Amino acid sequence: MKIRTLIVCAALCLAAAIASAQDAAKVDPKHYKVEFENSQVRILRIHYGPHEKSVMHSHPAGVVVYLSDGNMRFNMADGKVVDASGKKGETLYTPAVVHMPEDTGETPFDAVLVELKGKK
Repeated sequence: MKIRTLIVCAALCLAAAIASAQDAAKVDPKHYKVEFENSQVRILRIHYGPHEKSVMHSHPAGVVVYLSDGNMRFNMADGKVVDASGKKGETLYTPAVVHMPEDTGETPFDAVLVELKGKK
């Protein structure tokens, strides 16, 4: 029984490490900066230069506010590719996602993402 408990604990620790490794602010601090965080939300400032690409990472559900016009390509974890564009001032709800974004435009892209934290 002790070995089984140890295996379960090790698996949970590994899963937690993998999940935290996908945190955008940790794996891609060049493009994501934590501006504020509490028990309810985390606010990220996002900045991509023209044609800059991120790494695969995750976000919980949230709200994004575009600070500039932008054209982005999202390479999803399942292999799908989604092209999207946004206008300065536009605000959208975003479901939880694992993706690798890329600025496909000729100008920098800036946004603020308010990540929603669920109950633990």
